[in-house]
Amino acid sequence: MNAHDNDGAMSRIAGAIAEPARTRMLCALMDGHARTSTEMAVIADISPSTASAHLARLKDDGLVKLHTQGRHRYYSLAGAHVAQALEALMVISQSTTRAFVPNTPNRLQFARTCYDHMAGTLAVRLHDYFIESGWLIGDDAYQLTLAGEKEMSALGVDVQILRAQRRRFACACLDWSMRRPHLAGALGAALLQSFIARKWVTQDLDSRALGMTSKGRKELACRFGIEALD
Repeated sequence: MNAHDNDGAMSRIAGAIAEPARTRMLCALMDGHARTSTEMAVIADISPSTASAHLARLKDDGLVKLHTQGRHRYYSLAGAHVAQALEALMVISQSTTRAFVPNTPNRLQFARTCYDHMAGTLAVRLHDYFIESGWLIGDDAYQLTLAGEKEMSALGVDVQILRAQRRRFACACLDWSMRRPHLAGALGAALLQSFIARKWVTQDLDSRALGMTSKGRKELACRFGIEALD
């Protein structure tokens, strides 16, 4: 792709995201759940026919993908890379001319999903702990140290399987409510599933919010020294 084609492609993607109804649709899909066009119409507060047209545009531009099950059609984000791009745009969209004060609703600011991994205060503090403990090394693309592999295995994460996946193993994703990085990639997704399976966090069905259980509070304090988060 030459520079002119690249500029044109970027402009088209920016235009697809810029329309308010499409923006609401994309943000709603950042919880990793697939939804029907009817549900998307309600979320975007538009007619079903208009929602279908918007979803067709988003699909053509590679921002969402369509899943068909019998007579039912569901839409989801095209991948974690789209969620990370949206998260970064949320950071850019907030004013940088004054001191940053998070205005995200408390539950979402504390812990939420960013497609298939954790975001929010909890995720940022976990990310910082992994770096400070010497488990993760690198700047944007991370690698696990031997100590990190041992600790992840203790959490039920199969590191070798993750490394064999056709996606980035571990990387930083800029958190829009904290303006600091949290952990994304295959490792970030596996950690979220481990926390859910161990009943440390619970996932809302109708929002991106994650809730902390009493068991989770105890384990996070014991393992990572993380207390009094929300």
